[in-house]
Amino acid sequence: MSTTMRAVIAVGQGGPEVLRIVERPRPEPGEGQLLVRVESAGINRPDVMQREGRYPPPPGASDVLGLELAGIVEALGPGAGRFRTGDRVMALVHSGAYAEWAVVDEAVALPVPDGLPMVEAGAIPETYFTVWSNVFERARLQAGESLLIHGGSSGIGTTAILLAKARGARVIVTAGSPEKCAACLRLGADAAIDYRREDFVAAARTATNGSGPDVILDMVGGPYIARNLDAVAVDGRIAQIAFQQGSRAEIDFQPLLMKRVTLTGSTLRARPVALKARLADALVEHVLPLLAAGRARPPIDSVFPFDRAAEAHARMDAGQHIGKIVLSMGDAAQGSR
Repeated sequence: MSTTMRAVIAVGQGGPEVLRIVERPRPEPGEGQLLVRVESAGINRPDVMQREGRYPPPPGASDVLGLELAGIVEALGPGAGRFRTGDRVMALVHSGAYAEWAVVDEAVALPVPDGLPMVEAGAIPETYFTVWSNVFERARLQAGESLLIHGGSSGIGTTAILLAKARGARVIVTAGSPEKCAACLRLGADAAIDYRREDFVAAARTATNGSGPDVILDMVGGPYIARNLDAVAVDGRIAQIAFQQGSRAEIDFQPLLMKRVTLTGSTLRARPVALKARLADALVEHVLPLLAAGRARPPIDSVFPFDRAAEAHARMDAGQHIGKIVLSMGDAAQGSR
C-alpha cells in the first residue's frame, strides 16, 4: 500500500482553474475510523463555495475538497469494528473525498446495498443526510402533506423529490427551465414551476388547492425568504439550508404569526460526529431499504475522471446539470452527457 496519494485542492480562490492535483501523505485511520480506498466522490455546492473561498473547512480538517465518497474499507483504526476490510461503504467526511484514500468516521459510514453501483453510492451521503435531517426531522414532513422544493433539479432537489414521494408526500418543485421542470416530473414530482416564467407563490397555491405547501425546502434565500412566508400553508414549516441569493432580506413577519409557521435551518458539515451518527442510523432504517429495492436512487447527471475535477466543477458552475455530478477513480467516468 503506497504511503502517498493524489488529491484535489484549490490553489488560491476562484473558478475551476484553481483546482490542482497534488501528492499528499496517505492518511491513517484514528480511533473509530476507517481507511477507505475511494472509488467515487460526489460534487456538491459547498465544494464550489470552498473553492471560491466562501466556505472554509472546519478547524483541523484537510484542505482536500469533497464531502462525500464511496469506496472499499482497507484498514480499521483502533476501536472500529462495525465494518471489515473489503466492505463497500459510503460516507460523509468533513473534507478529503477528492482523493485516492480517505479516513472516515465509522459512525457515519453506511454499507453500500448490493446492486448499487459505486458511482451512485458516492452521490448519496451529503444530499440524503441533508434532506433527511431538514425535511423529515426538522420540518416533520408527513405522508399526505405537500412539499415545495426550490431548485428541484439540483442534487438536493432530486433527492428530496425521491424521498418525499417514497414516503407518500405530494411534491411541487421550482426549476429554471422547461427541460428541468420536465426532468423533475419524470422523477415523480406532481407539479413543476418554471420560476423564470411563473410566480411560484401563486403557482404553489394553485397546486395545493389554495392552501399553500405544508413544507418548503429552500436553498435560495434572498427574496425567497419573504415569499416563502407568503406561500406556505397554515401551520406550515420552512427549512432553510442555504442562501444562494444572500442571507439578508426585508421581511414582514406577520404571516409567521398568523399562519403559525415554523422557520428552521441547519448546516451539516460542522455538526458533531455523534449527531451525524444518529442521522446515519435513521438512513439505515428508512432509506437503505429503498435503495436496496432499487427505489429513490440518485439520478446521475455526469461522471468525470478524478483528473478532470476542474471540468466537473465547470459543469456545476454552468447550472445546467440535473441530479448529481460525480468524480470516479475507475472506468465508469464518462464526462458530461
